[in-house]
Amino acid sequence: MPSEVETLLLGGTANRGLVVRVGDTVRRPLRASSAATHALLEHLDRVGFTGAPTLLGIDPQGREVLSYLRGETVTAPYPAWSMTDEALDSVARLLRSYHEAVADFRPVGLEWAEPVPSAYVTGLISHNDPNLDNVVFRDGVAVALIDFDLAGPGSPLWDIATAVRLWAPLRPDADIADVRRGRTLTRLRRFADAYGMTESDRLRLVDAAAENHVWCMDYVRRGAETGHPWFHQRWTTGESELTDRTNQWFKDEAQTLRQALLP
Repeated sequence: MPSEVETLLLGGTANRGLVVRVGDTVRRPLRASSAATHALLEHLDRVGFTGAPTLLGIDPQGREVLSYLRGETVTAPYPAWSMTDEALDSVARLLRSYHEAVADFRPVGLEWAEPVPSAYVTGLISHNDPNLDNVVFRDGVAVALIDFDLAGPGSPLWDIATAVRLWAPLRPDADIADVRRGRTLTRLRRFADAYGMTESDRLRLVDAAAENHVWCMDYVRRGAETGHPWFHQRWTTGESELTDRTNQWFKDEAQTLRQALLP
């Protein structure tokens, strides 16, 4: 019997070169937090949430086996359809659907990957990494989240901050090299509206996004310092300088960003 063909899946940083497709399944390395991630995926499957992979087991090589979700993820160079306002709206709606599906998940005694700042922990298990290449699209509409490696106790606000920071994006205009340049404020407000954010969360969103940037870049920096090849490459080829510019930008533009979110 011929061996199963493994096709490398591109995208991501932490597991780059280690995630493969086999037929209609995806095989990924196990992690210290895998038991927690698996419990989360099993909960989402039980409640009928179709916007996440289904856990299928562990293969003979000791890798987790997940269902393959057909569609497209967004990797550079970004296709035109992925930068539209309609695509942005669909990401916000997908994130809202995920939060509704996970709202009653109350895990106990599980080890999660990377704690988020305590000010943004409300009991909900957030995805924590809705990056462009972690969202599956079909016909230009976001339909699923993948790569739950950083999932853990957080809040809807923390997930929104992560997503809008990456999708708006929230960074200096000179560091935006695509059609989103010049549209940061419009897309920030649009994401908040499409999600249906509460007034109280809107008031905290800019600070949450600034703190999320620090949290995320600290994770990358630590990965680089401990010898992870792809994090090291990323951090030493401009990410460190971009991090400093973006941190200062959040301080300089905070009031303008907050104003954009007001009615």
